[in-house]
Amino acid sequence: MKLKKFAAAVMATMFTVTSVFMAPLSIGTVQAEEYWPSDIGISETEEAAIVMDVDSGAILYEQNMDVVHYPASITKVLTALVALENSDLDEIVTFSSDAVFNCESGSSSIARDVGEQMTMEQCLYGMMLESANECAYAIGEHVAGGSISDFVDMMNAKAKELGCTSTHFNNSNGLPDEDHYTTAHDMALIARAAYQNEEFQTIVGTKSYTIPPTNIHSDPTPLNNHHAMLNFYKTSKYLYDYCVGGKTGYTDVANSTLVTYAKKDGMTLVCVIMNATSPNHYIDTTNLFNYCFDNFTVYNVSENADLFTDIAAKDTGLLSTDIDLLKVGENGSVILPTTVDFSAATATIEPVEDSDEGVIGRIVYTYAGRTVGSAELIYTESEAGDAYPFHNLDEEEGGSSLEYIKIDFKLILGCILLLAALVGAVILLKKQWDKFLMFKYRVLDPRKKTKSRYKKIEDKRGKRRRTRKRK
Repeated sequence: MKLKKFAAAVMATMFTVTSVFMAPLSIGTVQAEEYWPSDIGISETEEAAIVMDVDSGAILYEQNMDVVHYPASITKVLTALVALENSDLDEIVTFSSDAVFNCESGSSSIARDVGEQMTMEQCLYGMMLESANECAYAIGEHVAGGSISDFVDMMNAKAKELGCTSTHFNNSNGLPDEDHYTTAHDMALIARAAYQNEEFQTIVGTKSYTIPPTNIHSDPTPLNNHHAMLNFYKTSKYLYDYCVGGKTGYTDVANSTLVTYAKKDGMTLVCVIMNATSPNHYIDTTNLFNYCFDNFTVYNVSENADLFTDIAAKDTGLLSTDIDLLKVGENGSVILPTTVDFSAATATIEPVEDSDEGVIGRIVYTYAGRTVGSAELIYTESEAGDAYPFHNLDEEEGGSSLEYIKIDFKLILGCILLLAALVGAVILLKKQWDKFLMFKYRVLDPRKKTKSRYKKIEDKRGKRRRTRKRK
C-alpha cells in the first residue's frame, strides 16, 4: 500500500510539472496564407518611397526604393550623424572662407561670415532646421580636421557600415553633384541609425531655435524648422499630429525629397520620399503613415518569445549553451500586420561572436518573406555568478567551486519521469512475483497444503468435549 501511495504522489507531481512547463506562452490563430498590407499607392509612378520601422528595421512599404536618385538636403541627416559620433556639442566651430563661399549663391544659408564661431550644437541646429549649407560645410571641416574631402570619406564609410549598397556622397550638404546619389532604401537605413542617437532626436524634433550673438553677429539668429508636417512655419496645411521630426530637401535635379519620423501607439516609423513633385512628398508621407499605423502592430520580443520553442528545438550552434541561462534583450521588437499573431513569425538564430556585453546571438523573425524584427540573446552566467554569496572564495577558504547556482527544470522533469518509470516497474515486478508464488504452491505442488492453525485448536476442543460425555 505504501508503495502504491508513493507511486501516485510521483505521478501527480509529474503531471503538475509537465503542465507548467509544457503549456504554451501564448495562444493565437495563424492564418493559412501569409498576408501583407499593400492596398495603397503614392502620387507618382517615378516617385521613390519607403516606410521603415525604426525599432525593428522592418520595411512596411516600398516603391522604387532601390532606384538611384539625388538626395538634395536630406544628405544632412548623415552629416549630422557622423558629426554627433565624432565630436562634442560644446566644441567651437570656426567658419572658413571655403565654408562661407563654396556654396551656391542663393542656396539655403543663415549668412555666416569668415571667422565666425559657433558651437557644434548651434551649427547642427542651423543645418537641420534652416538647412544652412555653410553650417554643413563648416561641420565637415571641423570634424575632419580641416579637410572636407576627409569628412566625405567618413560619410561614405558610415553609409557602407549601415548596409547602404547604392550610395555615394561627394559633399556634406547635398548640393547638386553627379557623384552624389543614394536610394530611398539606403536613406532609410541612414535615417533609422541617426534617430537612435538621442541628440539627433532632439535636434530634428525642434520646431524653433535661437542662436545667441556670436563673435561677429551682435544679434541673435532665430531658426525655424522647415518641415511642414512638424512646424507651422509657412503653412499649417500639412501638420501631422504624430510627426516627431525630419528633414526636407529640394534641388532642380533632385525634385522634392523628405525624411520624416512619426510615433504612435508604441511604434516609431521613418518615411523617405525621393524624386517627388511638391506638395506630393507631404501628402504621400501622411497617407503612408496613416495606413501603416492602422494596419500594423508592434510586439516586444521578450514579452512574447518562447525560448524552448524558438531556440532549444533548433540546430543553431547554440545548443551547447544552457538555455536556462539565456534571456531575450528587452528592446527587441517585431512588427506584423494587425491580423497576424506573433506566433505566425518564423524565428531563426544567428550566432554573434566577440561580444563584450554577453550577447551570443540574435533571434531574427521573418514573415511573408520579409524580416520583421529581431532581438538579442544574452548569456547571463556572470549575473547568476554574482548572485552566489561565496563565489569569490577559494575552495580552501570554504567557498564553492561553482560559479553560479541554477535550477535545470528540464533535468528535474526528466528525473521525475525516470523515477515514475522505476516505481511502475517495481510494482509490476512485485505483482508478477506474487502470481508466481501462487502458481508454485497451488499448481506445481498440490500435496503441500498448509493447514490452518485455528482448525487444529477447534479439533482438539471437539475431542475433549466428546470424551467428557462418555464418562
